[in-house]
Amino acid sequence: GWVLSGLVSVGLLLLAASIARPAVTAPILGEDGAPLPGSIAELTTAPIGGHNQALMIRGRNTDNPVLLYLAGGPGGTDIGAMRLDTGLEAHFVVATWDQRGVGKSYTALDPVETLTLDQMVADTIAVTDYLRQRFAEDKIYLVGNSWGTTLGVLAAQQRPDLYHAFVGTGQMVSQRQTDIIFYEQTLSWAEETGNTALVDTLRRNGPPPYESLLSYEPALAHEHDWNPYPDFNPNNEMPAILFVPEYTLMDKINGFRSFLDTFGVLYPQLQHIDFRHDVTRLDVPVTVVLGEHEARGRAVLAHEWFDQLEAPAKQMIIFERAGHRAHFDDPAAFAALMAQIVDETYPSGQQ
Repeated sequence: GWVLSGLVSVGLLLLAASIARPAVTAPILGEDGAPLPGSIAELTTAPIGGHNQALMIRGRNTDNPVLLYLAGGPGGTDIGAMRLDTGLEAHFVVATWDQRGVGKSYTALDPVETLTLDQMVADTIAVTDYLRQRFAEDKIYLVGNSWGTTLGVLAAQQRPDLYHAFVGTGQMVSQRQTDIIFYEQTLSWAEETGNTALVDTLRRNGPPPYESLLSYEPALAHEHDWNPYPDFNPNNEMPAILFVPEYTLMDKINGFRSFLDTFGVLYPQLQHIDFRHDVTRLDVPVTVVLGEHEARGRAVLAHEWFDQLEAPAKQMIIFERAGHRAHFDDPAAFAALMAQIVDETYPSGQQ
């Protein structure tokens, strides 16, 4: 009996230790193995829109340009995926933000009435101002993935004076239209493969948008069945990205919860957005990075929007070894691209 009770005690101690373990992000080291002078590697919070919201800030030199990264979702967290992006950290002070109601910022979910698209854009601008003031920069770089591109485009449209450039990967244009194309492709695939149960469900539901979020699952969950491509970087996908030292046990739990909670509130609010009509001009340089393996429902719309977009400068870059998360699928290519963008857009004499 005492062996068992001893094991239980040890187990409880280990559990308590894992619960109590603080979140940490590893220091950036110099060649001598000591923390690099002038570097930054921290987890912090900033007062944003009435809540303390979480940021991971990493870079080899705090005098470098600042980059704010906006994760996909709504409800997604990428602190775990961005934690070791040494290519970007060489050129930038990289700030990865857990948005309102997400991951380490989960408590900012309340009250849920504050979880609106307008508030999320206002939060993006507030985080931008926090970083500008803290690092004494007039402007920063704005990088978004998927839903993060929706936030980024709207923030850059409202406040172009705050940004050197906007860079979108997995660019979203019209969530509603993308979902309709996904529905059509899933239905075709289900018919071709004889998946009669799925065909029946899709026909019964009809094309999106839907009142019930559960109805989206059959239409959207089969992307990798009809658009198969290699998983170029599985370490940067859920759930692997939650199991990192930057998250406490509670953060991990909140990382799962937040996706469900915030997605349900924000997704219906995206149905009216179509950048082909709403954002035909941006007063910042724009780069759209598309993965060669991006789903047609996103790629077609990204091309349409890009072709008509007016901007001081614009470029579309195709990454051959990449899908929807091109910056994670080919991080070396993305870091090289961002270094080139800095050369073209960062005022000389500031670096």
